[in-house]
Amino acid sequence: MSPQHARSPLVFGSLAGYQRSWLRPDIIAGLTVWAVLVPEALAYATIAGVPPVIGLYAAVPALILYAAAGSSRHLIVGPMSATAALSAAMIAPLAGGDDSRFLSLSVALAIVTGLVGLFAGFIRMGFIASFISEPVLKGFIVGLALTIIIGQVPKLLGVEKGEGNFFVQAWSVLRELGNADGLTVFVGLLSLAAVLAVKRWLPLVPGSLLVVLLGIAAVALFGLDDRGIDIVGHIDAGLPSVGLPSGVRAEDYLDLIGPAVGVLLIGFAEGLGAAKTYAAKAGYTVDANRELTGLGAANLGAGLCSGMVVNGSLSKTAVNGGAGAKTQVSGLVVAVLTVVTLLFLTGLFEKLPEATLSAVVIAAVIELVDFSSLAALYRVWTRRLGSIYGLAARADFAAAIAAMFGVLLFDTLPGLIIGIAVSMLLLLYRVSKPHVAALAKEGTRWVDISSHPELKPADGVIVVRVEAGLFFANADHVRDQIDALVTEDTSMIILDAETSPFIDVSGAQMLAQLRDSLERKNITFRVARDVGQFRDVLAGAAGGVKVDVYPSVAEAMADPSPA
Repeated sequence: MSPQHARSPLVFGSLAGYQRSWLRPDIIAGLTVWAVLVPEALAYATIAGVPPVIGLYAAVPALILYAAAGSSRHLIVGPMSATAALSAAMIAPLAGGDDSRFLSLSVALAIVTGLVGLFAGFIRMGFIASFISEPVLKGFIVGLALTIIIGQVPKLLGVEKGEGNFFVQAWSVLRELGNADGLTVFVGLLSLAAVLAVKRWLPLVPGSLLVVLLGIAAVALFGLDDRGIDIVGHIDAGLPSVGLPSGVRAEDYLDLIGPAVGVLLIGFAEGLGAAKTYAAKAGYTVDANRELTGLGAANLGAGLCSGMVVNGSLSKTAVNGGAGAKTQVSGLVVAVLTVVTLLFLTGLFEKLPEATLSAVVIAAVIELVDFSSLAALYRVWTRRLGSIYGLAARADFAAAIAAMFGVLLFDTLPGLIIGIAVSMLLLLYRVSKPHVAALAKEGTRWVDISSHPELKPADGVIVVRVEAGLFFANADHVRDQIDALVTEDTSMIILDAETSPFIDVSGAQMLAQLRDSLERKNITFRVARDVGQFRDVLAGAAGGVKVDVYPSVAEAMADPSPA
């Protein structure tokens, strides 16, 4: 068994078979990720509506416990924009405007998310990631990124922030433009331009940390805080308290189970995507159930250490992989450096301009506004494809747009639920109307006549293929499509069942009804190349469905005996 496919230990699996030559690249990667994580953790905490230091509190236990329980060698876990925004949206109605209760409930949400994640990993619920399709996730992330950006623009301009959905907040920003503070606008836009420029032309330089340090230096040198620039303000130095948050009742934890499931779903989908991407590059595999366990442990640790919800980060994982990380030692290095930051460097970040912090947030999420991928889905939709393929393309685009506008109009979790619901409804519609192809022979193969119009079917014989299993949801559609192919010259219809991997009782009874209706027209009906349990279901359905089944289409055509 090769090393990448060997079963890894249950604890610190990514360190199995560690080689001394990996230590240097792991340390370098850890330093690089730390330079990105610290300013972004402060920024994402503000998205979650909690003090900036809460992001650092969450990062340390999350990095250590994910390294212990997760299966990815490269994934970096910490505060992230999607789950931070979801946390803020979930906690706000429960906190009732009380800032201390808001903070306590945010910490409690991380604890509940951790317990839900551990339970889901224990009962092997990793398959749930398959229910969030890539188009749904893409539309959700675009909508979420736009919502985060519009929420940060008021700090960038020094104006009051409006409440409500994306469009309400955007209108509020437009109405407040006349009240923008010139100095704040200058600092904010300059910070944003600097972060984006460094990311574009000096990708190996930690642009977020560089701009944060420059912003702090500008406040110290020019006294910008005395001239109206809002700064982060006091950040508690030292390590966080460990234990359950104060003032949270047992019923509060129960109320947080629903929000925790939503946070876990989003965090798991995003983190698993990042983990799989870099596992494929490095030639190993990740275990979806171990990822749930790792994410659960990370959130539980973050909450017990007074932190916020966390999840796997695609951007920081990219930084980690790009810097040459080999294992989770890089994540442990980041954890150690973050502890050093909490003990000795928090005073440095107190002079950070809020406008600069907003610029860091916007720069971090602006790359997630991936309209090009939505445009690609639209272009696939507009192509002239076969019915089943065109329907699939329309379903993907519709689900992505539904998720995006669901977030923009109704908030984060409702947007995700809307996207998934639309995706599932379109999937049900799609499977209820599978493509039924009339076939012609090309050499030794039977191919779809609609793709090869130059080919002609055999005289009097119609060979059809259903590109799906046969079951209750599509049985009537399949029968109608086959009936529609019958002409005056038809003497035999053969169902090539190779592309129908399963059949249920309703499908078997439909075939029996089809056989009887065709016999009344003196047309023979036969089945060829059955697969899986096809024949067994036919035999067992309602005492047996008598349909002639042959090993190949050629044998079905050649048999002279009557049906």
